[in-house]
Amino acid sequence: MLGTIVMPVLNEASGIDHSLQALLKTLQARWQVVVCDGGSEDATVERLAAYPVQVVTAQAGRAVQMNAGAGFAAGPLLVFLHGDTRLPNHFNQLMEAFLESDFEWGRFDVRLDNPRWPFRMIAWFMNQRSAITGVCTGDQTLFMRRDFFQRMGGYAELPLMEDVEFSLRARLQARPLRIQAPVVTSSRRWTKNGVVRTILLMWWLRLAYRLGVSPQRLQRWYYR
Repeated sequence: MLGTIVMPVLNEASGIDHSLQALLKTLQARWQVVVCDGGSEDATVERLAAYPVQVVTAQAGRAVQMNAGAGFAAGPLLVFLHGDTRLPNHFNQLMEAFLESDFEWGRFDVRLDNPRWPFRMIAWFMNQRSAITGVCTGDQTLFMRRDFFQRMGGYAELPLMEDVEFSLRARLQARPLRIQAPVVTSSRRWTKNGVVRTILLMWWLRLAYRLGVSPQRLQRWYYR
């Protein structure tokens, strides 16, 4: 066993079958999969029963859910995967190479599932920004050695920016590995709210966080 995939979910019944079928095909039974539900009010939990995954529950919130899921981890590696993100086909080989390297943690480049040029540009800027700063987002599928995650104390249980906060701490301990083979993630956030509006909002939220605005206030701005 290479390790554990931790997937936080909330009301993902409409897409969970597609996600898990693709995931399990890619993993080839070499990983434990822990799905942590944050109190879904749809049929997410019922659909999960059809798959060889361990289901745990926790209070809603990605940081809380990911920490809870990691508590059930087995194997040397941890991978934190969003439910709407698809791993590259040669994921196992990439993780074997990571395990044999001196890196402690890392992330993938990302590609959005909309082929139009604005979405290709968004992904390019996300990847370049992360390569330069060492700050990663959950869309980029963070992976790490399990003992490194434990030494870091897991995710700070913030309502927003838990991935940025973790990256800021982790990069002080070790530089992240960048895997350029991309994960493919949903573009629904940008298509729903508009490309320009979503980009400006995300930039503003990150800037405000770095300037000291509380994650609780950022969460209210984000969901408003």
